[in-house]
Amino acid sequence: MWKSNYLIRILFLSALFVIISSFNRSIDPSVKECHPPQSLVFNTDGMYNAEFFDYIFRGHFENIDLKREDMRFLMIFEQYLRAFGRQCPSYLPDNKVEIMDQVCAVEEVSKNIYGDVLSRVCVEYEWVGTGLYARPDLYNAKIEVENIQKSDAVRTTMEMILDPNAMGNSVDLMHQAKGLQNDMLQIFKINNCNSPGVRRFEENLKLFALNKASIRMDGSSKYAAMKKSGGPMGAQDYNKLIDDLVANQSKTWTFNRYTPGSISAVSILSKDSEGRPKSIKANYSYSGFGSGSQGWVQIDFEKGLPKCIYFFDFPTNCKTPNSSIVASYAQGGYGK
Repeated sequence: MWKSNYLIRILFLSALFVIISSFNRSIDPSVKECHPPQSLVFNTDGMYNAEFFDYIFRGHFENIDLKREDMRFLMIFEQYLRAFGRQCPSYLPDNKVEIMDQVCAVEEVSKNIYGDVLSRVCVEYEWVGTGLYARPDLYNAKIEVENIQKSDAVRTTMEMILDPNAMGNSVDLMHQAKGLQNDMLQIFKINNCNSPGVRRFEENLKLFALNKASIRMDGSSKYAAMKKSGGPMGAQDYNKLIDDLVANQSKTWTFNRYTPGSISAVSILSKDSEGRPKSIKANYSYSGFGSGSQGWVQIDFEKGLPKCIYFFDFPTNCKTPNSSIVASYAQGGYGK
């Protein structure tokens, strides 16, 4: 059983790395663009990664928990380039470059005496075009991050495998990928492809990837402001808050389907010194593989704001609450 889980983890991590990887050849950088004025708008409301996107757009890198060498950042960068190439191709420059995928060219297959396949190992790879294109300066920046990750891939993979919560974190990474996919379906519906806000976001995304100073905007992000001020005081509709948070998380679930409005038995496990909840637990209903079931969810708070969501099937795996919902809660959107 241990060997089976070990192989599953190896295969999953290898497949994930190939999915978010692309070719590592150098491309001539594009011409520098002039920067638009400070009066910019980049809408991130409702997105799974809303807080991260807003910090990048504003150039407030100090508030970002991710590092450029993190797998999740490369996943975000890669999928953004593909989304722009797919949804906004007419706004790419003349010197655009094709996004490439690395695929298996030669496979080594092992069989037993009965002809059953025992293993498949790729022994030779090749680069193929995706038919999607990107700005060369952004693509070069993505390649730099990719090369950093490749140089440290063995250590990173071993850390993930030896992590006692490796399976939970692997599932969470798949949830994050699905949440990012949903973001990429929205981002150019609520933001114009060629808007100054999108251009500023892209420029700062590149600067973050290259570990350079950002183009900063004045004022504070609402996400940073809410963390400083903390959660609301007084009676709150925790039933609705938990329902919204779980419903949002369930969009990234692979198999189970959450039953909206099924939150029950809400209990505050502990409170902070100001009377705000530190931990809340509740039951919920879901369907999976054709049958209905019930599970529990626990939400831990920090300074009166939802910080971590734990589900019964992975009780030690902290899932990040949707930042747009948390911001609404901080601004009194769930007050009674």
